[in-house]
Amino acid sequence: MLRFAPSPTGDMHIGNLRVALFNYIVSVQKNESLIVRIEDTDKERNIDGKDTEILDILGLFGIEFESHMYQSAHLKYHRSMALQMLNDKTAFNCFCTPEQLEKDRDAAKAAKKAYRYSGACQNLSADQTIDNMNPFTVRIKKPAEAITVNDLIKGQITFAPDDIDSFIIMRQDKFPTYNFACAVDDMISDISVVIRGEDHMSNTPKQIAVRQALGYDKEIVYAHLPVILNDDGKKMSKRDDASSVKWLLEEGYLPSAIINYLVLIGNKTPNEIFTLEEAKEWFKLENISKSPARFDIDKLKFINRKHLHLLDDVELSRYVGFADGDIGRLAKIFLEEAGTLKELRPKIKAVFEDKVIPEEYQEGAEILRKVIQDAPFFEEYAEFKKHVMTQSGLKGKNLFKPLRILLSGAENGPDLADLYTHVKNYLGEIVK
Repeated sequence: MLRFAPSPTGDMHIGNLRVALFNYIVSVQKNESLIVRIEDTDKERNIDGKDTEILDILGLFGIEFESHMYQSAHLKYHRSMALQMLNDKTAFNCFCTPEQLEKDRDAAKAAKKAYRYSGACQNLSADQTIDNMNPFTVRIKKPAEAITVNDLIKGQITFAPDDIDSFIIMRQDKFPTYNFACAVDDMISDISVVIRGEDHMSNTPKQIAVRQALGYDKEIVYAHLPVILNDDGKKMSKRDDASSVKWLLEEGYLPSAIINYLVLIGNKTPNEIFTLEEAKEWFKLENISKSPARFDIDKLKFINRKHLHLLDDVELSRYVGFADGDIGRLAKIFLEEAGTLKELRPKIKAVFEDKVIPEEYQEGAEILRKVIQDAPFFEEYAEFKKHVMTQSGLKGKNLFKPLRILLSGAENGPDLADLYTHVKNYLGEIVK
């Protein structure tokens, strides 16, 4: 079983989509189920509707999953497991006040040392615990030995007990912390492989420590994906428009192209342009680079243009707002100058809209409009051009500039012969 575990706290990040995508591909390759676990225990940061938006985006990208669940529904299991750890003496109640903990952090900072829990409450007697009426958290006991993570991408990484520390597993409000809830949920769901971003690397030994404390000995395979960087070489954040999957879709990037790009960056692939179905055949986590990958919007646009070319004519027609497959063929000749649907749609729209003619070409345009409306149908552009030249008496730019504007709505664009091939059946509608 694999899992994708997003939080409903904002727009889906491009890094989260990559995690979901890789989990899906590997689940198909291993013939194992994929579940979506909405990690909604941070109630203050949850945003209404983001859970549905996440599921809709997964569907749009063809990422299939067996079921979805909410982490908050497992609260009874989190509390039960914490109680078991207290009974087994692998966890303890901590009565340290926030003020005392902050004082300890300040002291560690002054000493230029990493803060670690002092252990003040670890060895309290049963009577001391029962008699203490102060609010308390529950902490796991620091593991006695180092924990080694064998990561499919990063390799072998060992964490000393001090790196893991006696971290809190249940807060004062008796709700679980992230690492504890995550570890318990992975146990409940019998997760076999965890694929996630490398920002979770420090969480992994803590989650292993929880499972060990609960006597869970099934080994989970980990793969931590390198971060995606922006143009400044920094980790992409919400401030980067391109980090939002929603923004990319609104800008007119196809899901298939975004998938292609996310599999391609920082990876060894047999081809540069491919589909999700093709990637399922050869994708290997072990081929992912350990180094961060830089997000290149120009490269994504190049890939998007290729995927627009690959679309069925009828499908592309629908994307640009028409039902006729002929419009899809017309749209493809504009792809040299348009790399997204947002750039392509106005170019196609301009063909069929009323034309704005510059003053210097207005007289010629009026002559051409009447000639074209009265002309018989010509299959070939050469015949059409000959007829128009003869009937209008226009030459050079006085002919071709207004002709181009009448046919396309722009002064520059595709070759007129190519354009005519795709608009000849619509001349009456276009030149009006």
